Amino acid sequence: MTHQHYRNKRMMVFIMGLVMGMVGLAYASVPLYQLFCKVTGYGGTTQESLAAPGAAAGAIIRDVRFNASTMPDLKWHFAGPEKPVSVAPGEEVLIHYTATNISDVPATGTSTFNVTPFKAGSYFMKIDCFCFEEQTLQPGETVKMPVVFYLDPDIDQDINTQEVPEITLSYTFFAVENED
Repeated sequence: MTHQHYRNKRMMVFIMGLVMGMVGLAYASVPLYQLFCKVTGYGGTTQESLAAPGAAAGAIIRDVRFNASTMPDLKWHFAGPEKPVSVAPGEEVLIHYTATNISDVPATGTSTFNVTPFKAGSYFMKIDCFCFEEQTLQPGETVKMPVVFYLDPDIDQDINTQEVPEITLSYTFFAVENED
């Protein structure tokens, strides 16, 4: 084996390893990014909690607005509360989104969510949410889907969020493909 042949073979092994590493990172990037967002609250990702601590005296009251949308492949009418809710940090709040299957076949959807402004996402704590599970609606069926949340009282201590007067919770539903 010539020296040039050996170098070419070594370069080919290096390039193949690089390509395989890039493919591996591509597969791992979505779950790693989701984990990063969940841990840090980056990108408006909300946090999960078991219970609200209760409203603190002198807390800054904020309006929480609700947004709802569906992707075109899911034939649902999906809406959140029309009016904003005034929330004190630590106060537990229950609201309902409504979904109606407007197609003539059963449909299953899953939702993604975020909070804007993004810097408030890590302080938006969900206790219970329809978004934790897939939702299946029969043709013409309408359901009320609860969300129980509170704002972490630390939102008032963060200099970056003290002046945030309004927070928007947004959900987007996507169709779940049948695995038949």
